[in-house]
Amino acid sequence: MSDYLPVEVILEILKRLPVKSLVKFRSVCKTWNSLICNPSFISTHLQTALSKPNTHLLLLRCFKNYKENYFLHLDNDDFDEFKQLHFPVIGCLRCFIEIGSCNGLVCLRQDVLNFIFWNPSIQKYITLPKPSISCLDDNAYSIFGFGFDSRTNDYKLLIVAVEKAETLREAYLFSLNENSWKRVAAISPYYAIEGEISSTFANGAVHWLAYQRRNDGGFRNMILGFDISSDEFLVIRLPESLIDLCPMDLSIMKYEESSIAVLKRDWEDGEQLEMWIMKEYGVVESWTKALHLTDQSGRLPRVLGFRKNGEVLLEVDSGEMASLDLNCHQMEHLGIEAESGFLFVDSYVESLVLLDKGVDAGSVSGASHSKDSSDSDAS
Repeated sequence: MSDYLPVEVILEILKRLPVKSLVKFRSVCKTWNSLICNPSFISTHLQTALSKPNTHLLLLRCFKNYKENYFLHLDNDDFDEFKQLHFPVIGCLRCFIEIGSCNGLVCLRQDVLNFIFWNPSIQKYITLPKPSISCLDDNAYSIFGFGFDSRTNDYKLLIVAVEKAETLREAYLFSLNENSWKRVAAISPYYAIEGEISSTFANGAVHWLAYQRRNDGGFRNMILGFDISSDEFLVIRLPESLIDLCPMDLSIMKYEESSIAVLKRDWEDGEQLEMWIMKEYGVVESWTKALHLTDQSGRLPRVLGFRKNGEVLLEVDSGEMASLDLNCHQMEHLGIEAESGFLFVDSYVESLVLLDKGVDAGSVSGASHSKDSSDSDAS
């Protein structure tokens, strides 16, 4: 084809093809392999995929039959399964904690300082160089965040060391483009974050629920964010009814593609669940209560995420997934089951990210691999 069509036309055709086809087409010739593996084409193909509504998928992670499973589902009326993903077994590392996913890339943690970036669509991964973080000791723990820097077309992982006295001590940022860690110079506001709390990436920033202790022993809650492009911390005010609650009653999640939602669970006078969504990111006045459920039996569902039609995905009945229409409160069971409390959902798009630098997860049987042979420490 390259003998008859200009390269520009070939690229226009290739960028519209699915990931599975492009991976196969790398073997057509050296020219096609070079075109498809080019970082510029990988980025262009991703942006084309993101602009097509029918390419948006949902990534399901569940623990079932004594192992961790990953599935992609179409976000259609029937919630059809698109494919099952093969979880990577890298050397002796078989058990990971997911930090987050973005643009088809999943960030996994094996222990405090061992991380991989994994693209399940193309079964490629890299092992991150280990950072030299001296402040992690018996008096500190870590929180994590993963996201995409659209300014530099870069994927970044943030580690923040938190003292058990509830002071954010130091922050380090890994750049995939640079394959290295750096210490973040920005000073965080004096807020505390609970250990092992999950983060949410939206609108270019990683977010956590944070709090300050008041002199009377109570709390003052807010959302603490970190912009991974500007390397700056930010604070977002919560709805008034959530500010003074116990932080353990609150959790944060992504809302649609560019904003956030906060969940409140209250066990006084029967279990209650509230969901607040920020309809316009960063605008405090746009906080809206979208859901309020009460159950005296204490069997309220877990909120898992949102569908493109605005419905909410829930875990009900000890591990079964359902979809709830927020307007009429009609619930539809989706026929998916997992161990109770071990079902997670995230938005997903298949991409070629890591095609130019990753290791084939299906062919690894020995030691772990990194982007290249040189390790880079935090400085």
